[in-house]
Amino acid sequence: MSIEKLKVEGYNNLARDTNSHAIINTDRTAYQRAIARAKAATKERDQFRNATREINNLKCEMHEIKDMLKKVLDKDGN
Repeated sequence: MSIEKLKVEGYNNLARDTNSHAIINTDRTAYQRAIARAKAATKERDQFRNATREINNLKCEMHEIKDMLKKVLDKDGN
């Protein structure tokens, strides 16, 4: 089954699929740019999540160190 497309009047990069009546963007360059933007956004979100996770780990470690210091000081004070 072949897909037949008709040009959309006034738009160079749009075509209508005659079977489904869907409008299709035929601009491959725009598609590639959109894919690249999506990948970059995903990478940025992952980096942010990793940085947040690392900060939270450091906070936990600092809390543990603080608790240990309090215990040492309490033992020395008694």
